[in-house]
Amino acid sequence: MRITVTTRRKIIAFIVLVVCLTVAVVLNVGWIILHWRQGVLLFFGVAFFLAIILGMILNTGFLLREIRRNEQHDSFLNAVTHELKTPIASIRLYLETLQRRDVGEAQRRQFYQSMLDDTSRLLGTVNQVLKAGEVGYGRTALHRADVNFAELVAECVDLARTRHHLPAEAIQMTPANGEPTKVNADPDDLRIAVGNILDNAVKYSNGRVAVGVDLTAQHEGFLALRVRDEGVGIPQHEIKRVFKRFYRVPGRTQVKGTGLGLFIVRSIARAHGGRVSIESEGEGRGTTVVLELPRSAA
Repeated sequence: MRITVTTRRKIIAFIVLVVCLTVAVVLNVGWIILHWRQGVLLFFGVAFFLAIILGMILNTGFLLREIRRNEQHDSFLNAVTHELKTPIASIRLYLETLQRRDVGEAQRRQFYQSMLDDTSRLLGTVNQVLKAGEVGYGRTALHRADVNFAELVAECVDLARTRHHLPAEAIQMTPANGEPTKVNADPDDLRIAVGNILDNAVKYSNGRVAVGVDLTAQHEGFLALRVRDEGVGIPQHEIKRVFKRFYRVPGRTQVKGTGLGLFIVRSIARAHGGRVSIESEGEGRGTTVVLELPRSAA
């Protein structure tokens, strides 16, 4: 991992704090041994010693947390820069080719389609960043309506197949078997949440895409959307961390992404009174994302 100047300085500061803590421990222990008969001074010495230790521990914890946060921010900035720069360079190349050369109608149409795809990718990245800012600071205004969740999920599945150029069998959806699937929610937010889950399932399928989508009604008055893939999986100790903003599982940075998808999904689920969870048996054994939303009273 690339270590920035800021991170290096903080590591140095951390080492200095550890050295100071060691010196403080030695001095205080020596002082206590030399003055053990002076009861009052001993009491204040022990209290002062404990205060120093506590302050050092808290300061070290804050420092480590800040170092991790800065590393995540650096990783996020690198990912966003790549996600923005790559499609822009691609669009520029197509436009320069159209400007300098006479191309056939078929190739021209192909160029137009590629530029539209790159534009959609750019727009998706920008929307992800904006949405993360909204949900992160609680600025999201929900425009609720009664939504047929099964139809909305089917639309998202079709869109994911088109966006990733997949055949119909790559993402298979099991019908809800006549169960009521209406939810009172913001349809745009639901499309973002379901789209992020499907995109992750495709991106982390490790070559062969075989995604299963199930929608079932639960007895507690919730609808459960389960999206299963047979991809790289997630280690057990990383499952809770993947919902944090900017966080990406180590070793997965070669896959395109900003580290915001699941953070946005969890924020949208909570805003609608629902929840999201992840099930995985470990690396290389696939992942199941479960999104639960309360059914509409109607």
